[in-house]
Amino acid sequence: MTTDGTDPRPESANHDGASLVAILDELSALVTEARAMPMSASVLVNRAEAMDLIAAAKSVVPSEIQAADDVLTGAEDVLADARDRAARILQEAEEQAERLVSSESVVDLANQRAEQIIVAAEERAAQLARDANDYCDRQLAQFEIDLGAITKQVRAGRDRLANTGEPRD
Repeated sequence: MTTDGTDPRPESANHDGASLVAILDELSALVTEARAMPMSASVLVNRAEAMDLIAAAKSVVPSEIQAADDVLTGAEDVLADARDRAARILQEAEEQAERLVSSESVVDLANQRAEQIIVAAEERAAQLARDANDYCDRQLAQFEIDLGAITKQVRAGRDRLANTGEPRD
C-alpha cells in the first residue's frame, strides 16, 4: 500500500487470466513489501489479500496442467502422423515394387529398385519416428522445467507465509 492507501499493483484486484508465476510474484511482493514488526523478523500481511492471491493461484493451476496436456496431445498427434506417413510410404513402395516385378523383361531391375525403395522408405520412416520422439522429448523437458520453476516459487511463497507468524489454513 502507498501512503495514500492505494495499492500500487494494479493487477492485485483482478487475477482472471493471470499466470501462476505472475500470481506468485505478486504474493512474494505482498510479503516482501509488508510492514515489518518492530524487533522481529515478522511482517504484517493483509490476510484477505494473501488468501485472494492463494485462491487465484489455485484456480490457475488446472489451466497450466491443461496446457501441458495439450502439449503432450500435440506431440502424440505428431508421432501418430509420422507413423501414418511411414506406413503410406511403405505401402507405396510395395505397390511400386509389385508393378515392376510384373513385367518379365525387367524382373531383375525391378527387384533391385523395389529393394532400394523399401530401404529408403524404412529409413524415412525411422527418421520421422526419431524426429517425433525428439519433439515429444523437447516439449516434455520444457514442461518439466516450467513445473520445476512453479514448484520453487510455490515453495518460496509458502515459506515466506510461514515466516510471517500468521497461522496457515
